[in-house]
Amino acid sequence: MKKELDFFTVGNDYGFDQDKFTGVVMKIGGCAAVTACDSFIYIKKYKNIESLYPYDASNVTKEDYIAFSNVIKPYLHPRMSGIDSLEIYIGGVNAYLADIGENRLKLSGFSGNESAESAEKFIISQIDGGYPIPCLVLRHSNPVLKDYVWHWFLITGYEVFGDTAMVKIVSYGEYMWLSLDALWNTGYSRRGGLIKFTLL
Repeated sequence: MKKELDFFTVGNDYGFDQDKFTGVVMKIGGCAAVTACDSFIYIKKYKNIESLYPYDASNVTKEDYIAFSNVIKPYLHPRMSGIDSLEIYIGGVNAYLADIGENRLKLSGFSGNESAESAEKFIISQIDGGYPIPCLVLRHSNPVLKDYVWHWFLITGYEVFGDTAMVKIVSYGEYMWLSLDALWNTGYSRRGGLIKFTLL
C-alpha cells in the first residue's frame, strides 16, 4: 500500500528550499513558515481554496514564494526557542486564516507522545485525504536525523509493506523515505508531533 501526494516544485526543488531565502533569520529559523507556505500552496492548488495563497499555485516561482513567506513570517516568526510546540504553530496559522477571512480550513494537533501505530493511521488518513502533514521533531537520538532536530518539515507520502511503514519527508527542497518507527521513536520524553488539516 503506497500513496504520494502530487506535490509542487519551485524550479528544480520539491517544495521550497529554505536555504534560498534571502534573509539569514529565515534561512536559519524559517522551517515552520516553509511548511505553512507549502501547505497553503498545495491546498489552494488541489482543494481550490483560493484565499490561502495570493499567487499562481500552478506555477510557483522563487520570487512569489519569498514574497508570500514575508506575509506568513509575522505569524510564524523565528524566535530563540523556535516554534517548539504544536500549539504555537496552530495559533500562528489560525491568526493568518482569521486575518484573510478564511474559516473553511481547520487545524488540530497530533501529539508525538501517541504511539507509532496511531501515527501510522493518522498519516495514512491525512495523505489519503489529500493533505500534506507538517511535522515537528525536537530532539532525536538517531544520527541519521541530525538535520531534522528542532525542525519542522512535511510528510507527503507513505508506503506500508508487512509490518513496516515508510514516510516521505520533505525539507530544503528535497525528500527522503524513512521508517516511521525511526522517525517517531525519538529517544526523548519531550516530543513534537503532527498537524492535521481539515476542510469544513
